[in-house]
Amino acid sequence: MIRGFALHPMERVNFGISAGAIAVSAAFASPVFTSSLVLGIALEAVNFRALRLATARLFSGELSGGSAWALLFAIRLTMLLGAMGVALVAGAHPIGLLVGVSTIVPAALLGAWWIRPPLDPDAPALAPEDPSWDTWSVWRAGEVEPGEEDEA
Repeated sequence: MIRGFALHPMERVNFGISAGAIAVSAAFASPVFTSSLVLGIALEAVNFRALRLATARLFSGELSGGSAWALLFAIRLTMLLGAMGVALVAGAHPIGLLVGVSTIVPAALLGAWWIRPPLDPDAPALAPEDPSWDTWSVWRAGEVEPGEEDEA
């Protein structure tokens, strides 16, 4: 491990899925598709790491506000789009590049499930028969006023 460079557990899940995708692609697809997949994975990994670090800085208060984060987000996506455009002009396989960039989606879903915090059986909760459940809206994540119920 490089000193000062640690992978977040979500990044490790992403690299595992990416390695599997590269292995399957190398076994069953053309070299152009596989190299495009690898390039897409590399672009996605750099973009995800930057997004995760910028979000951590925003929530910790290191970034001055949402506008700085949004500007960094726009710059990062513009650079990603530019890199993908250059790759396509250079002859990358479009589907391989798209699949490579998209590996973060299953990684985020699986990672969110595997890395979730443990359930606390002693956490405070309402009793199942508590009448407060009738005024709680899971869709709004808050209480519903008596006249606000949706009409079906």
